[in-house]
Amino acid sequence: MDIKNSTSSHYDLQVKELYKLYQQHPCITTDSRNCPEGSIFLALKGASFDGNQYALSALEKGCAYAIIDNPEYKKDNRIILVDDCLQTFKDLAREHRRQFEIPIVGITGTNGKTTTKELIRAVLSECYNVMATEGNFNNDVGVPKTLFRLDDEHDIAVVEMGASHPGDIKTLVETAEPTCGLITNVGRAHLQGFGSFEGVCKTKGELYDFLIAHDCPLFVNRDNEFLMRMIAERGGNPDIYYYGQSDNPDILIHGEVVSCAPFLKFRWREQDSEANYTGEWFTVQTHLIGAYNLDNMLAAITIGYVNNIPFEQINHALESYVPTNNRSQMTETKTNHLIVDAYNANPTSMKAAIDNFRLMEVSPKMAILGMMGELGEVSQEEHQKIIALLEASNFDEVWLVGSEFQQIQSPFRTFANVDEVKAAIAELQPQDRYILIKGSNSTHLYELPPLL
Repeated sequence: MDIKNSTSSHYDLQVKELYKLYQQHPCITTDSRNCPEGSIFLALKGASFDGNQYALSALEKGCAYAIIDNPEYKKDNRIILVDDCLQTFKDLAREHRRQFEIPIVGITGTNGKTTTKELIRAVLSECYNVMATEGNFNNDVGVPKTLFRLDDEHDIAVVEMGASHPGDIKTLVETAEPTCGLITNVGRAHLQGFGSFEGVCKTKGELYDFLIAHDCPLFVNRDNEFLMRMIAERGGNPDIYYYGQSDNPDILIHGEVVSCAPFLKFRWREQDSEANYTGEWFTVQTHLIGAYNLDNMLAAITIGYVNNIPFEQINHALESYVPTNNRSQMTETKTNHLIVDAYNANPTSMKAAIDNFRLMEVSPKMAILGMMGELGEVSQEEHQKIIALLEASNFDEVWLVGSEFQQIQSPFRTFANVDEVKAAIAELQPQDRYILIKGSNSTHLYELPPLL
């Protein structure tokens, strides 16, 4: 069987034919090492691999069919040839998504999207069976894999979408077809891929473009000037639910920080269309580190509110949520108190982490920070800003990791890599400190907590 990809209605029919095949064999694998009996192998390509090469092997291991996009490897009548396997994967995932008439919440943003996704999942799970993105499966392979997890038992889905290049979000929303959504924020990240901060805004805004074009509601942080500018640029009268910390009259859910000692404690209340506070304050003690997480909490509250989750159950979900995966995570060891945020780092999230650590009512404070990648020609400027912020913060001790920090003169101790940090920890054995560990995966700072 040969399938040719195109944008014609003829190809739509061919996608439907492939989907019928999927319904008979409802398991797609993209890993030739994992071939469940009767599944369909789909040959994806990467920088260092070509799945086409493993089509026959996948059939031998138990797959019923294999989908490839290189005719050189069509050596069995159970092998289906298409123009582009990745596009076919996305098209099939969209066809699968269309089998379910349920709300799908789309989430993107520079920072906080995974935490926000988990908070929304927790809140909605109080009343619904929720399917949500696992881990960081938020790219053009991860989103289709997420959508294929949908089944008849789900009431609602929460799909996270990441981007590092222009057009990435457009591709993902056209696959997931969300019925509502939010952008957590926009910041200076992946600038090498986006080209500029304006490129970040344009790409993240592709979620707004899709939702507005399909008359779907948006959830927007009213206090974020960049998001508000993006809304204004699109014109019209979109359906928007606002949340925030200010007293803007159009905010639906209003909140404010109570304390960070060290975990975030906040309170919130609803506001009606006449800017009247119609209900009591609800105080929530969380397990999250960081005042910056208040916006994420308010987003989850607003989505829960709109989806008729009772206030008491919203509060229960937020108080019960415990972070994992090195995001806004407090870890108590035998010798120290660790604030671990070692999954991602860019100028916006780094500044937020430092600002929050400065406000925390704890002592003594030590920061171990990894350099920020993919900043292109503004990298030195952004790292210099972080050093200036650290100088103003007066932490008891600061260690900086990576070549970008080493190239800038500062009063702080610098390390070329995580191995040098490990050696210093072994020598100095820091104890009884509150230690902020902030960096991206590439700096491997997530290897440090067991040593501290």
